[in-house]
Amino acid sequence: MIIEFRCDRAQARLWMRRETLRVSDQDIPVQIAWTTTPGPGPAGLDMLFELERIVLRKGKAGDVDRLKTIAERPRMGNPDVVVDFTTAERDPNCSARLYLRPHFNGQAGEAAALAAILAGDLPVIEIVNELDGTVMDRGHPSAEIATGLSGGLETVMARTLSMLPPILSGAPRLVPQLAVPATGSAPGNPAPFVLRGVATSIAKEIYRLCCYAPHWHVGWRYADDADIWRTGDLSGPAWNVLGDPGNHFYADPVPVKWQGRTFVFFEDLDHRTGKGIISAIEFDGNGPVGTVLPVLEEPWHLSYPFLIENNCELWMIPESTAHRDVPIYKCVRFPDKWERQGTLLSGLELADATITQHDGLYYMFGAWRDGTGGYSDTLAIYYAEQLFGPWRPHASNPILMDRATTRPAGNFVTINGKLWRPVQDCTNGYGAALGLAEVLELSPTIYRQAVRHLLKPGPLWTGRKLHTLNRCGRLEVIDGSRVQPKTTALLNSLRSSDRPAQREWQGTLAKPIARRLH
Repeated sequence: MIIEFRCDRAQARLWMRRETLRVSDQDIPVQIAWTTTPGPGPAGLDMLFELERIVLRKGKAGDVDRLKTIAERPRMGNPDVVVDFTTAERDPNCSARLYLRPHFNGQAGEAAALAAILAGDLPVIEIVNELDGTVMDRGHPSAEIATGLSGGLETVMARTLSMLPPILSGAPRLVPQLAVPATGSAPGNPAPFVLRGVATSIAKEIYRLCCYAPHWHVGWRYADDADIWRTGDLSGPAWNVLGDPGNHFYADPVPVKWQGRTFVFFEDLDHRTGKGIISAIEFDGNGPVGTVLPVLEEPWHLSYPFLIENNCELWMIPESTAHRDVPIYKCVRFPDKWERQGTLLSGLELADATITQHDGLYYMFGAWRDGTGGYSDTLAIYYAEQLFGPWRPHASNPILMDRATTRPAGNFVTINGKLWRPVQDCTNGYGAALGLAEVLELSPTIYRQAVRHLLKPGPLWTGRKLHTLNRCGRLEVIDGSRVQPKTTALLNSLRSSDRPAQREWQGTLAKPIARRLH
């Protein structure tokens, strides 16, 4: 197979240097056909991108930076598949079996993607086969790393490229029914957008100087028949907040009852180091008892401590994307001693891995990322006959790309014979809301789901976000974020009369101020 990218010479960018595309574990060669389309691009775009590179990306190069030298690569022959990133008319003499053109909010070309970003959001991406007008796939990327106009365009193009391999593999696609916003194909003046982005970045730096951001906290309650899965909302018994020391945040709570005792495990991130470990605290019939115990730490960041019982043993599968694998740990002393027993998957970023058993197989769901693009918009599924594998990729991986319905948000539940899973809705930012999705069909070749309820922070759960839901018996846990001034943690340290902590806090506050003064 030969794949041909058709690109506009006037919009040559670093991502266009790609020489292969990985399809079904094979590297397929890519040739570039350069075209020239009429009409100027947005005025001063290169200069504005350079400003963002210096200020927002701290000088780091990006895939949408200008390709200064275009190296003409020899053609390998007539393409089997054309992917046209331009707005030029399709060549009627082209003999390719597939002629794909990405659309951004219904329009083709880079200008359409820029117009959508300038209008305030990343566009819905559609991959259209122009030979018959079929929409082969559709997705809506998340914007966690989309800093500025250039970062938004980089995220959009990265996700556009990641949508191509599953189409070319011939796997069945779950094409989400997403509303396509109506935006024009011609971008407006990008200068005000970029300057606002720079100003916002400076404001965020000032905010981070005064507050820890983000600061997640865990909510808990004892619920009988008024739990979230039965009510579809946050009503019922009032939510309590698990106290934290202020300079740590707690997130991704997972409760479990083992050996007659109930503990809630969670990500415990120290703001001063930026690295997470797994900690736990015991609960009795009234609430938390004792103190928080560190239970698992690695040299890299850990989070989302998914727990599963198998063969009368308790196992933990924490998120380990920083190490690019999916590890599994055995509990050798509950709750505070765990030993790594193996690696379920390696060489990939799979966030919030969550496992369920269905029709005699184990299925692992996770938010997949191929090194670029957002962290919360692409779903991958793997399946195995046993917990330790071997784990095989679902035939349609990645299953779908939709920031509102992809990333796991807690354990699966079965209600009246139906399988459900909580999902993060990142439409308004990472972890902003939580959806309850019914699994309609699940097999090694097919997956379908439907979100039935959407939960957002509000009077019943104050804060800015809501992104995890789990339950064990009567104990129900969620999490969210709040504003956490650094002075609050300082006062906590002073009250504890911890002189080393006081000195540490003085240094924490003084050093950023000194850097900005100098």
